[in-house]
Amino acid sequence: MYAQVNKHTLSGIIRESGSGETLPGVSIYCDSLRIGVQSNAYGFYSLTLPEGKHRIKISALGFSAIDSVITFSQNLRVDFNVGQGIALKEVVINAEVKKRISEESQMSVINIPVQQIKDIPALMGEKDVLKVIQLMPGVQKGSEGSSGIYVRGGGPDQNLIILDDANVYNAYHLFGFFSLFNGDALKSVELVKGGFPASYGGRLSSVINMQMKEGNQEEFHGEAGIGLISSRLVLEGPLKKKKSSFLISARRTYIDALIYPFLPPEQKGGYFFYDLNAKLNYTLTYKDRLYLSGYFGKDKFYFNSNNDGFKLKGNLNWGNATGTLRWNHIYSGKLFSNTSAIFTNYQLGIGSREEFDSSYFDLQFGSAIRDYTIKHDFDFYPNRKHHIRFGGLAIFHRFKPSAVVVKSSDALSAGISVNSIYTMESGLYVEDDWKISGRLKANIGLRVSHYVANKTSFTNPEPRVSARYSITEKSAVKASYALMNQYLHLLSSTGVSLPTDLWVPATRNLRPMQSQQWALGWAQELPKGINLTIEGYYKNMRDISFYKEGASFLLIDNPEGAQGINWEKNITQGKGWSYGSEFLLQKEKGKWSGWIGYTLSWTYVQFDSINFGKKFFPRYDRRHDISIVNIYKFNDRIKLSCTWVYGTGNAITLPVAQYDAAPHNPAQIDNYSQYNFIGFRNDYGEKNSFRMAPYHRLDVGIQFTKVKKRYTRTFELSFYNAYNRWNPFFYYIERGVTATQNKLMQVTLFPILPSVSWSWKF
Repeated sequence: MYAQVNKHTLSGIIRESGSGETLPGVSIYCDSLRIGVQSNAYGFYSLTLPEGKHRIKISALGFSAIDSVITFSQNLRVDFNVGQGIALKEVVINAEVKKRISEESQMSVINIPVQQIKDIPALMGEKDVLKVIQLMPGVQKGSEGSSGIYVRGGGPDQNLIILDDANVYNAYHLFGFFSLFNGDALKSVELVKGGFPASYGGRLSSVINMQMKEGNQEEFHGEAGIGLISSRLVLEGPLKKKKSSFLISARRTYIDALIYPFLPPEQKGGYFFYDLNAKLNYTLTYKDRLYLSGYFGKDKFYFNSNNDGFKLKGNLNWGNATGTLRWNHIYSGKLFSNTSAIFTNYQLGIGSREEFDSSYFDLQFGSAIRDYTIKHDFDFYPNRKHHIRFGGLAIFHRFKPSAVVVKSSDALSAGISVNSIYTMESGLYVEDDWKISGRLKANIGLRVSHYVANKTSFTNPEPRVSARYSITEKSAVKASYALMNQYLHLLSSTGVSLPTDLWVPATRNLRPMQSQQWALGWAQELPKGINLTIEGYYKNMRDISFYKEGASFLLIDNPEGAQGINWEKNITQGKGWSYGSEFLLQKEKGKWSGWIGYTLSWTYVQFDSINFGKKFFPRYDRRHDISIVNIYKFNDRIKLSCTWVYGTGNAITLPVAQYDAAPHNPAQIDNYSQYNFIGFRNDYGEKNSFRMAPYHRLDVGIQFTKVKKRYTRTFELSFYNAYNRWNPFFYYIERGVTATQNKLMQVTLFPILPSVSWSWKF
């Protein structure tokens, strides 16, 4: 007969000492039983142990490890403060211990330290989260300087971008050259490329999940910065010490103010964008906490001209607004919940006005998408072998694809619009992170998604599984499978993420997209805190959308005929395949940090009505992609960083031959010459059969930091494209008198660009 051993639950919240910020992804490990868990997105952990004395180790990237001996005979809540603080008389060991990738069942997941994002040199000195994500294997860059991302063969519309639980539809400023996420306001950034947990849905290719800082609960702090094109300010502090806090982060460009004095009086114009992040949190009780956060941003381009009484005014503006109200509740030491109410709004507006004497002509175009979301998630820890997550969400979409209003002094007044479209997207999920044995751990989940639009509905089960098998204590084999459905489409006529791209819903005639992805990989922990991951993947996609040649969605070119336009008929759907391998050698901390990433991949798409039904490479298929990132800290005052990237050129369509199309009948020549300067026609061959020149560049930055009595000052000097590589942005044909005299000309966007910035922390 065996004596029964009573088991109890140790649970609590992990916070950062000195600020009170909750910390996700912290490892809580029982040394004697060789079991552990990680804190969830809100810092909550739960570990079931036999009663008695246990040594508990707390480790988080960038913080000193905590080694604590705890004795308990009943369920116990212990909140740990990591960093400089000490909780419950723990013994602090001055050694940094990081999360072990060989122990995780998830694969194709990369957590990017926010400090590394701030250290990497960037275009015009603007620190950009999405540009850093572009440096990861499996993530292809778009055109020169842009923040668009293409993950494992997917398009920019196939990335689920989340900021504090709110979906962001257009994540770009300055026509795609910068993202709207201010790194000063972020706490964590996670990229998921495959093996998707069942808690995520609605996109095919990736999840970029960002959490904003909560604000310091102990002291008031701030950070300010001045750069070449923008300035920023962050303020945070307690509203009620150890009870509530706030965070406000703002950024604005001043390009318009810099160029305005140099413009002639009769022609004025400008461009600016701004961001505002705000967050409040309040601890209601021992078990309840409220968060209220929001993002507000806008881009505006405008011009005014006045020539001899003819006045022309125009503007292009777009912006995002999000709001999230969250409630954290701890039901018990084993059950945690988060409930979110979320608002998202994206709007685009284009306007022009012409005036001459007493006459005028007005044209206004608008497009918008608005979401109302309710989301409820649970974390359940029944015992030390299982971590179960379950929950669901419902999203009410309102799409307004396009609307045109025309007014003039000639009594012309017309309002033309594509009717608003209302849809509902919902999902239920459950997943279990199950430690099956000492070597085998798996995350097994199922998501069921449902979508309704105008009496059309789709219900799709989405199975997910990822697993790891430990070969040794520091190495493991991993595998995953995920089926994903996407009920939104992005209409784009350029292949570049622009604010004029329009989001539209799936309908009876425009089916939702679906993908299946398989991945197999190896994870190895090397000495000195270096991690190595090697992964291979295969993904197929169906019902992906592509615009038809000559399609127009703006309804501006011919507003009078817009009522007859059916955007569903301007889209064709087809199939896609992507496969490849990825290599990542990464060191996240220490005097030297950074990574080396390499991707070898192939992507094909096929549409019956394009390229004669033959499959072809999409524009951003890239055979080879290399990123080398190095950050070296000489001492507390000087830090050097450099990034080198290389990528196979984009696939584009160019003429492969010309033929004489002029008529040879003398009676037709005069009539023909009225419309054709040269009698040649282009033969383009197969679509995207030409490769642009390879893309590569070197970015270098150096930071000088000086600690003063009341603040810390940092000066940064950086060089984008340091060796002045003339990378192609696009090509065009310069016509000669004969076809043999034609020249292929290249346009380069960014030469070497130096930048400087100053920042202060106080």
